[in-house]
Amino acid sequence: MATQEKTPLFGPLEGLIGTWVGAKGWSVIAVPAPGSTPDGSADFKLIVQNYTETLTFKAVDDPVRNRGGAVEQNIGAIEYEQRIHDFDTKALIHVENGMLMYLGDVASESGEPGPKPMFSIARSATVPHGDSAMILGDAVVKEGAPEVPDISSLPSEADQAGMPEGFLKQYENEQERLTVYDIVTKQNSKIFNVANPNDNLKRDNNGLEVVSTTHISMDSENGGGINNIPFIVKHANATRFQCDFWLQTIKLPMSGQTFEELQYSQNVDIEFHKRFSDKSGLITWPHVTVNTLTKQ
Repeated sequence: MATQEKTPLFGPLEGLIGTWVGAKGWSVIAVPAPGSTPDGSADFKLIVQNYTETLTFKAVDDPVRNRGGAVEQNIGAIEYEQRIHDFDTKALIHVENGMLMYLGDVASESGEPGPKPMFSIARSATVPHGDSAMILGDAVVKEGAPEVPDISSLPSEADQAGMPEGFLKQYENEQERLTVYDIVTKQNSKIFNVANPNDNLKRDNNGLEVVSTTHISMDSENGGGINNIPFIVKHANATRFQCDFWLQTIKLPMSGQTFEELQYSQNVDIEFHKRFSDKSGLITWPHVTVNTLTKQ
């Protein structure tokens, strides 16, 4: 008969346990403009914020036993809390609670291995806007630095079809606001890359020797989903949640000592306002957040 594990196994999630802090966070989100209606092709408001963050992961002491009759599964669960403050005003702008779960192998009554789980990691998330999400995925461990892909904060080309000229001008305006002249290179330098937020993650690691990386990738389309309160569904519906964590060990050049760094990139697809081209669907607006944190 399958036996209950006495201590939880966290697999690649174990390195997350602890408290992480960072002041390099950025958020890009488009929301319906004041006065707009859900069924119209109206304007939007773009909000770009720099933020500080405290992200705490706390292990659940005992394994969680899922009983399925002829088969069982033990889960290693980690509670997390995320608190985000505006960098300038210090105002609290985001609170999130949830669980990260290492999904153990399925075992039969006889103790023999059962069907292999489709995914090894799950995350549940709840935010006070009235959204809850379940996303699933896997982790890969590799030597060296992470391969951080580009990410776009703008609607797709298909969703941009038929938009009036200058409709997305707010993105350009925000980029101008967050671009300074570098007197050393004598070139303009982006404090934050509004159109491609992941560029900041790459620049945060410039000059660092990354020894190893654990890449945790999760998506609500991997058998999970998002549930929202009626107001959110009607006015700005969150339909997909994707998340990448890069847990890194970094070596200091002089002492040879190492420290832990956590980088993440998250995207929530938000749907509002009809497309200009065919009016048959809604525009999907990426809500991208990125940050680089170190363990306290």
